[in-house]
Amino acid sequence: MPVTARMAFSSTVFALSLTVINSHAEPIPMQEEEQALAQVYGGQEMVSIATGIQQPVDKAPSVASVITAEDIKAMGATDIDEALETVPGLHVARSKDGYNPIYSFRGISSEYNPQVLMLINGIPITNAYGGNRNNFWGGMPVQAVARIEVVRGPGSAVYGADAFAGVINIITKTKQDINGTEVGGRIGSFDTYDGWALHGGEWAGFDVAAIVEYHDTQGQESIIDADTQTNFDKLFGTHASLAPGPVNLSRQNVDARLDLSREHWRFRGGLQSRGDQGASPTSAQTLDPNGRGGSDRWNADLNYGNPDFAKDWDVKAQISYLNTTQVTETAFALFPPGAKLPIDPTTGLIGSGPLVTFPQGFIAAPSFYERHARFNTSAFYTGFDKHTLRVGTGFNYSSLYDVAAHKNSGINPTTGTANPLLPNFSVIDVTNTPYIFIQPVDRKNFFAFFQDEWRFMKDWALTAGIRYDNYSDFGNAFNPRTALVWETRYDLTTKLMYGSAFRAPSFQELYSINNPVNRGNPNLKPETMDTLELAFDYRPSDKLRLGLNLFNYWWQDIIRFIPDAGAPTVTAQNTGRQTGYGTELEAEWQASDTLKLLGNYSWQKSRDNTANSTPGYAPQHQVYLRANWEFLSDWHLTPQAKWVIGRERSLGDNRPPVADYTWVDLTLRRQHVLEHWEAAFSVRNLFDADAREPSLAGRTDAAIPNDLPLAGRSFYGEIRVNF
Repeated sequence: MPVTARMAFSSTVFALSLTVINSHAEPIPMQEEEQALAQVYGGQEMVSIATGIQQPVDKAPSVASVITAEDIKAMGATDIDEALETVPGLHVARSKDGYNPIYSFRGISSEYNPQVLMLINGIPITNAYGGNRNNFWGGMPVQAVARIEVVRGPGSAVYGADAFAGVINIITKTKQDINGTEVGGRIGSFDTYDGWALHGGEWAGFDVAAIVEYHDTQGQESIIDADTQTNFDKLFGTHASLAPGPVNLSRQNVDARLDLSREHWRFRGGLQSRGDQGASPTSAQTLDPNGRGGSDRWNADLNYGNPDFAKDWDVKAQISYLNTTQVTETAFALFPPGAKLPIDPTTGLIGSGPLVTFPQGFIAAPSFYERHARFNTSAFYTGFDKHTLRVGTGFNYSSLYDVAAHKNSGINPTTGTANPLLPNFSVIDVTNTPYIFIQPVDRKNFFAFFQDEWRFMKDWALTAGIRYDNYSDFGNAFNPRTALVWETRYDLTTKLMYGSAFRAPSFQELYSINNPVNRGNPNLKPETMDTLELAFDYRPSDKLRLGLNLFNYWWQDIIRFIPDAGAPTVTAQNTGRQTGYGTELEAEWQASDTLKLLGNYSWQKSRDNTANSTPGYAPQHQVYLRANWEFLSDWHLTPQAKWVIGRERSLGDNRPPVADYTWVDLTLRRQHVLEHWEAAFSVRNLFDADAREPSLAGRTDAAIPNDLPLAGRSFYGEIRVNF
């Protein structure tokens, strides 16, 4: 939606809200009986991600879901991806880069998935280089997670860039969430070993929470039938491809977190260390059993929060730091030994030129290092009758401060000649030379926002806000939002919402150079999105909740890597528009004291308006069902099933649609074994479904034609003890 149309649309929504206001009687304050009802139905989940202050999910001015630590344990999830797959309208797909997660919200899907903002305790963990979480993300375990808040739809008015298709906020445990000390371990399929220790207590007047988690796995080894090199073998008469062959998804993870709080202050520190991580298939969509990568992500934040800072003022301030790396531990063979490739004799890169055989393979070993520093402060003011105002400002600094690369292609900086002409195709170091794949670069972002929640009459609230962002490398962005929340009855809430969002171009999209394939474009504009939503939350009793959400979005200036004329390279361009609409149904029923049933159904229909075709990749239908059953005292059985249906191909991809699949898990848990012990056993993909996620279409034929196979049936058992 163009800027002028967006402003007109915002004005229309606001005018409709005023029409509703003026058609009713004078405002009436909340009555005592409403407060009593709120206490009766007050056991529902609270969410803070929508406005910055905790409020019931059904009253929040957004479509939100909350996954608690109890939910995570009940479903047997061992990684946040397994928990997120239960959210209506969200599907966790897999990318060609080592099966990194693609969080597809409402049909919005892309190769690197920068359209989703992930936060840990409200702080972004986005890499500036790729705009995503890291190519060596390596998953995230769940023992430290107190709850996960998910907003479907735009959140840029609150969080700025990248709060686009959805926002995921992972809130870690504090002392109040940990009952003394807990240790546990897990062993499972694929040579998987997990261990963890949690402690919550007091020390020197501080509330303390400390958590350490360890994860080691060889990873699932599903077979890739054919890859990019398979196609090259056919073209150039070689036999270098390692396909058919297994994916390589090994990893060793260490996660550690510390939480200290006292009065108005809280300090948090953390480490996410990823090592020995296989990433096969590689970014070239080839098999590589030997390449390994790693990442260390250090974070620290200091928070001040005082709800009684002054009369009618609740003040918060935060300063945070994140240092993140993405390093190659063992060089990746983007193309295997014996590969024959057309090499440009001038640049030494894949292009038009004579065929050159690489006896050791086409080697790449890129690494980069980033630091992010953030400061923000905000305040709630309640001194005006019926209004809650929030104002805030802040500054973010992102720096790609170091880049390194070793490779056996391109220009040798010592000789100035194309490297494949050298004897033995020696691996060269292009760090700190003009031939690096990207030069160090930084970005500065200043922002300010204003929000007003106006309870203009009994049972009605209008939340309106706007955020201004100024970026040092591409200019300004304004993002408004408005939400009208009507407590239609004591058991029914209706919401009408509009929001806009933007996605900042990543450093890779802006500044990539000397890459064998991808080229950056410093003239890119941000992607933008406008979303209109209508939601209903119905709670006819304290045991039953029903939800219905309707949405429509307009996605513009989509950044894609477009093939260059007469060359095998691609360059980032703003070229694309997509629209979509759909619905989400949710139900949660406490059928008895020992049985809880919940489920959801999602449907979306998206259109690539530029190509006048389906954008492909994302499922059109999703169904999720789960039962939590305490069939005997302290014995809990949790079956769950997910149906993924209707994944069409994009324009030009002539393969049949991706096959639907049904994924069933079963978890059995026994609590209070010998008073302090607990044991669980879980089966994943119980019926061994041949489940696959779509591979990229390719220019002519798909590089991995039979898509990306997921793991077959697997098992794990765990034991934990509290003392």
